[in-house]
Amino acid sequence: HPPPPTSTMTGAPFSPGRGRVHTLLICASSSAFLSGNGHAAFVPSSLAAGRGTFANARHPASGRGRDVAASPLGMVSASIPAEPEQVNTTPPPTSPLPPQTFAGQIERALVSKFGGEEPIRRVLDSWRYLEMGYEHRQFVGPEQDPPAMDPSASECHQHSPSYVPDLTCRQYWDTSDFDWCGRLADAYPRIKDEFSRVTSDADALSRKGNNIWAGALTDDASGYGTGWRTLVLMDRGRWDPVNVALFPEAARAVRDCGIPATEAFFASMKPGSDIKLHSDFTNFVLTSHLPLDVPENGNNKCRLTIGDETRQWLEGKVMLFDTSIMHSAVNESEDRTRYILMFRLWHPDLTAAEREALQFIYDALELPELVSDDPGARFLAEQRVELSRRFPEPEGGDDESGGGAKKGEFKVEGLE
Repeated sequence: HPPPPTSTMTGAPFSPGRGRVHTLLICASSSAFLSGNGHAAFVPSSLAAGRGTFANARHPASGRGRDVAASPLGMVSASIPAEPEQVNTTPPPTSPLPPQTFAGQIERALVSKFGGEEPIRRVLDSWRYLEMGYEHRQFVGPEQDPPAMDPSASECHQHSPSYVPDLTCRQYWDTSDFDWCGRLADAYPRIKDEFSRVTSDADALSRKGNNIWAGALTDDASGYGTGWRTLVLMDRGRWDPVNVALFPEAARAVRDCGIPATEAFFASMKPGSDIKLHSDFTNFVLTSHLPLDVPENGNNKCRLTIGDETRQWLEGKVMLFDTSIMHSAVNESEDRTRYILMFRLWHPDLTAAEREALQFIYDALELPELVSDDPGARFLAEQRVELSRRFPEPEGGDDESGGGAKKGEFKVEGLE
């Protein structure tokens, strides 16, 4: 059986049995580094040198006690250098990776899958940058509206070791440009009603759900903020059947709105807490929030700052922004937690082939058999990937009750 959607990606060094060990570190997204679900980016081993934030950390969700390798985004606080480098870098020229390495095997599989390098040139460059240890840094103030021209007086700095070239870098995106944003806003009343109902019984939610309101994996999370927790619906394109059963209205809205999401999860932020200035290290996904429950809604108590622009969360108002730019957040209310439905989604400048290529890398990091020389092993891995992406449906038809589901009630056909 494939691993459950909330299982961790392989974070430890991987050796394909020949050539040097290629360290595969998964830069985690907010849901990932908090709950143990790896995802958002690919990080070279050079970034982990000397950074032991998650060395020997145990994965809380799997129950298997798997060691998690030290990853700079195993906790986002690791992306906040003591003395931030505010410099521009230039991507280096790239060349094919050694075919005997695991990274080279993935590259070879990508070229074969897409009939050559040209359709996915930017993705191949991104993959090769990692092997070279390249970290992209750029002052993106001049690209904003209004522009910021002084790097020393601006926070519009992009830090993106997982970097696809030539993607638009914008603090906030206009949600009116994306039809799915309007559909998601229309679904807000239903999503909030279900969320309020299901979360009103915390004990039942904890018993029935999977890794509910997961916190950071270690005590080293203070740099990001200990008040931030998540409840995952989808991770790396794989739905969590248990939590989808608890929140079917929200899950179906995510599916039916047409959001190009790679992750979907609820996120909470405790009163009187903040998230320090940091980057999420990845420029090929954007982040979106649907605020569900905002303390003192409209009174500017709960705010998100991307670069130089600060906006308050407003209930039902969709936000879309780029977290490869330095950003921070705060909940200044005294006694109420802020709740949002949050997404990671493919950058709109990516082509369909590039999205598919990036997803293939995610899948190969999870299932190395996808690049095996054994056709049978590859076929079985491909079947596991296909089945794991199906939307979980309730046994016996749609369940509209919300919160009444039990673990295992939703299933993915073919995975039982």
